[in-house]
Amino acid sequence: MAARVRRAMTPQITPSASRRFAGKVVLITGATSGIGRAAAVRFAAEGGKVGFCGHRENLGAEVEREIREAGG
Repeated sequence: MAARVRRAMTPQITPSASRRFAGKVVLITGATSGIGRAAAVRFAAEGGKVGFCGHRENLGAEVEREIREAGG
């Protein structure tokens, strides 16, 4: 039987008007779930160029898609 993976709902990404991280590069490890995922999404919303990694490739693809759809 395949194990179920519980995924937390990621809040809708809304670009920030302050763009605090515009022109900055952010590297996040463990960004396929939890706090790492939330950080990756938020840094992108604040204008940062986000590089990330994690153990689960399929979840990483979801994070990448969310960031790209939001303009990151």
